[in-house]
Amino acid sequence: MNTSPLPHAEPRIPDNLPKHRLSVVVPMYNEAENVEPLLERIHLALGPYPWPWEVVLVDDGSSDATPMELERCAKKFGPHVRVVVLVRNFKQTAAMQAGLDAARGTVIATMDGDLQNDPIDIPRMVGRLLTEDLDLVAGWRKDRQDGLWLRKIPSRIANRLIARLTGVQLKDYGCSLKIFRASAIKNVRLYGEMHRFIPAWLATVTTPKRIAQEVVAHHPRVFGQSKYGISRTFRVVLDLVFVYFFMRYRTRPGHFFGGIGIALGGVGGLILAYMAAIKIFLGESIGTRPLLFGGFFLVIAGVQMVTSGVLAELLARVYFESGITKPYLARPTQEMSDAAGWAQHAEHAE
Repeated sequence: MNTSPLPHAEPRIPDNLPKHRLSVVVPMYNEAENVEPLLERIHLALGPYPWPWEVVLVDDGSSDATPMELERCAKKFGPHVRVVVLVRNFKQTAAMQAGLDAARGTVIATMDGDLQNDPIDIPRMVGRLLTEDLDLVAGWRKDRQDGLWLRKIPSRIANRLIARLTGVQLKDYGCSLKIFRASAIKNVRLYGEMHRFIPAWLATVTTPKRIAQEVVAHHPRVFGQSKYGISRTFRVVLDLVFVYFFMRYRTRPGHFFGGIGIALGGVGGLILAYMAAIKIFLGESIGTRPLLFGGFFLVIAGVQMVTSGVLAELLARVYFESGITKPYLARPTQEMSDAAGWAQHAEHAE
């Protein structure tokens, strides 16, 4: 029985698709009604797929029946549907990272679990990734089915700002439907709310020339409620500041803080030199002048910024030389060999 509310579409697999293994990663939070329809749509899209594929579903600490639905549907569809259950709600970025860590494919597709992304687009995007030798093909919801004022307009403004500051020219950073080369995305660790800026973070380990975008379908939400609101726009602005900093100064934070410190200290030094000159050569009283205090504060602030730069350099060295702690905690799952738990069309099975 087909329970998917999405319009009927025939799966289209590109000809001469290079050999690979595909993992589809789907973070889910309170999406119980969407679990089975989503899996049915994925199986419709990948049923005739010529190479091995799997689905990794991540429950991000849902408070509804999503975990039970995931387990039930995993048993129904087979061992190629794998479930990762986080012990609490760690938010979408951590859930995405958990799915990427669990994925075993050489190509990884990510998408939302709300049925607004359409897995029918996955084979075409994978074909472009492999035939054009790219590291990322990002979805572009050209005909986006969301509200104009609360979703579309803020998103357009954010997309243009992000593209301008990061240099990665994409029209839709917010689309979760993306296709990655696993060797590239597994070199990026996601924290906080970095999922919005994955293309920008990926550009720190590859070149923007290996990042492309593809127009994809976008459907209105049928079941459940959106997890996003207008407050997300303000968080995006703050996150963008951190992205800009890390893209340019991640390995040399001392240059960022030190540059500001030298500028502040230089201005403060000039002010103090001026005050000293009028005291020595003109004999004027400067003890109560606000400019004197301003000069001292600027010099002190400059010294503090330079000191912060030195500490940031030390922390950066510790970070890059030590292991990385995972930003989530998941319940133990059954270990699976690399050769087991893959779906593949019978005609192409080895």
